[in-house]
Amino acid sequence: MKTTRKLALSVAVSLGVLAASPGLGEETTPPAAPEKNDPPKLVLAISVDQFSADLFAQYRQTYTGGLKRLANAIVFPSGYQSHAATETCPGHSTIMTGSNPARTGIVANDWVDQSAARADKIIYCAEDEREAGTDHRNYVESAVHLLVPTLGERLKAISPASRNVAVSGKDRAALMMGGNNVDAIYFWKKGRFATLKGRTVEPGVEKINAELAPVFAAPDPDGLSVPESCHHLNRAIPVKDGGTVGTYHFNRPGAVDGAFRASPALDAWTVRVAEQVIDDMKLGQGKAPDVLSLGLSATDYIGHSFGNEGVEMCIQQASLDQTLGGLFSFLDAKGIDYMVMLTADHGGHDLPERVAMQAYPSATRIDDKLTADDIGAAIAADLGLPDGVKPLLARGPIGDFYLNRDLSGEMRDKVRAAAITRLKEYPQVAAVFDARELAQVPLPTGPVEEWTLEERARASFYAPRSGDIIVLLRKAVTPIAHPGPGYVATHGSPYDYDRRVPILFWRKGLSPFEQPLSVRTVDIEPTLAPFVGVTIPQGDIDGRCLDLDAGAASTCGLEPVTN
Repeated sequence: MKTTRKLALSVAVSLGVLAASPGLGEETTPPAAPEKNDPPKLVLAISVDQFSADLFAQYRQTYTGGLKRLANAIVFPSGYQSHAATETCPGHSTIMTGSNPARTGIVANDWVDQSAARADKIIYCAEDEREAGTDHRNYVESAVHLLVPTLGERLKAISPASRNVAVSGKDRAALMMGGNNVDAIYFWKKGRFATLKGRTVEPGVEKINAELAPVFAAPDPDGLSVPESCHHLNRAIPVKDGGTVGTYHFNRPGAVDGAFRASPALDAWTVRVAEQVIDDMKLGQGKAPDVLSLGLSATDYIGHSFGNEGVEMCIQQASLDQTLGGLFSFLDAKGIDYMVMLTADHGGHDLPERVAMQAYPSATRIDDKLTADDIGAAIAADLGLPDGVKPLLARGPIGDFYLNRDLSGEMRDKVRAAAITRLKEYPQVAAVFDARELAQVPLPTGPVEEWTLEERARASFYAPRSGDIIVLLRKAVTPIAHPGPGYVATHGSPYDYDRRVPILFWRKGLSPFEQPLSVRTVDIEPTLAPFVGVTIPQGDIDGRCLDLDAGAASTCGLEPVTN
């Protein structure tokens, strides 16, 4: 306990964050239990980016703050992001919509749209490409591509007094969980917390930005204490192409934004913004229930930068636990009747150099020739295509490969057949699917852990945006051929280390229990909906309501809210 509290204090001081709640992350006594059928005044939906079920299990016994409260509440340790495209945007699109990416339309973090009017044919999942002068790196944030409503939007439709708010370290997390109709939204962008085009950052958040500016300009969180439980992880791991990770060095010279994001600082400041918004808007203090979606992104940035089995992640877990404890204490002190849900958009895989040392020697990095450009160049030579013509387009070595629409239909068929043949010959490739055939596969049902690779790919497939060919790698193949600062490990596979996430619920008065069988993140929205009186028409979503009553009664049939 002393070690963890010391870490929390060190986070607060070295990162410039002063505790806004009693005890600096210590658990306080929550307010009295509400009447059984009273809706919570605030639904707090938390996504911890890249917080796999494996991480939760590994660190569960070390938590003393907010994560301890949740780990002793209603626990589904085998939650699943059931689809194959385990990336940030698709994963977040499932959490508050009850729908797979095949229904949300969010098939990847970005995709290729050859019909786009702009020269850049790459579309970022959380942008509006219709904005003049933009591209996928310099974009205007928007949830326009999300095809289904979120819980907050459904609630506002029946209860106009309810507020739907999102705060996150990533724009795509806030937008996919909040949706298109949000009362307030904030996300980290280039050194400050920003909001959507045409909206104003409120004075309270601007004050936080001003306090944050010197911290961001010289991020140096390396003064954090290392918990005793993390010391055995504090050792250097050589990474391909040079450099090491694993020796407790969050800061990376020459990469200010990357250094800040890939440290516990980002979550601490994101929560501070959320607390400010709660105060400014008096969330959870009106007559109607409100929804606050909170995306905590540092775990993902740390996982990408250092892997998820080193001292850096160990420190992050301790810090995250205390940061959440502080947030819950903040809400408790206000006497707000709130309900918490915590999950993740995906899991993650450690860097292969460390995995290979730890009893899995076949872990490796992808062949740097397994790309759409290299395979396409070989196909172009075989088929006699003109110089400069790319028969295949893609955003990476896995997932969606697109056939060049400028080719004739007959030539596209030849390219498709040649690409599928060549991809299947790669020993690192587990499966290759023709989109025409994948579209005919029924949406999968039954135990999610038993779905085939084809079924997992189908859950991510939305024909207007998905590729013509879908490529899945074998287990423990990391799709980063040449690692560099900030990017040594990743996620995105169809395997359980990327699909399986915890799903945790807490509300004062709900009896704790643990259900080890599989559930899905698409079950979250229909589980929360009855608590705030939202009825979802049958067939609108892919998930089901999870009964959170440990006894004979059911939370899936609560009385609707009356305003």
